[in-house]
Amino acid sequence: MTNRAVLAHGFTQTARSWAEIERRLAVLAPHLATTAVDLPGHGTATNITTGLWGSADHLVDSGGTGAYVGYSMGGRVALHAALAHPERVTSLVLIGATAGIVDSAERFERREWDERLADRIEAIGLDMFIDEWLANPLFGGLDEESAARNDRLRNTAEGLASSLRTCGTGTQDSLWDRLAEIQCPTLVLVGEHDTKFRALGDRLVAAIPDSRLTIIADSGHSVHLEAPQATAAALSEFLG
Repeated sequence: MTNRAVLAHGFTQTARSWAEIERRLAVLAPHLATTAVDLPGHGTATNITTGLWGSADHLVDSGGTGAYVGYSMGGRVALHAALAHPERVTSLVLIGATAGIVDSAERFERREWDERLADRIEAIGLDMFIDEWLANPLFGGLDEESAARNDRLRNTAEGLASSLRTCGTGTQDSLWDRLAEIQCPTLVLVGEHDTKFRALGDRLVAAIPDSRLTIIADSGHSVHLEAPQATAAALSEFLG
């Protein structure tokens, strides 16, 4: 039985983005302790500059041994943690995550896109960038409350730009050919309307030996924000 869940947030969020999930898990799974971690470039960790493997080390150093739950960027960091520290990751939950971009040319294009976006953050400042980021159709299922704009404004333009340059999808080596190394039980969570990541979720489950896919009804990319009760219930059921 898992007794600790380590929670890794997405890009522009902080550890506080898990507050509603933690509140609901306290009711659904009172035996389960939770530790939400600020990833490098975010929240209280804006002074840390490191890549995905370094972020995985930071996450494990902060969280200890337990189940690792990561959303989007945090899912990619949690995946790196499971590969780098299998003795510390007892189970894995990937929410709206990917194992990277296989094609090298496409990966280079994404790295260039990440760099341009990092430049834009520094040029226009945090407030304007957060508004632009939340206007992305990927986050169309968020309302004003669930978008938690004020929490995202706890970050800095410099920290977010650094995160993109060091931990963006374009900088990530493809991990698809290493997924068979993951031996811990794995849950892949995706939103019903998140078409891209539903397809990626199918690929993850096909490649990770002890894994299963759960689709959260009537939600998009940010299932833990759009449907916190259904997400907490899925986590509670999986983590035991």
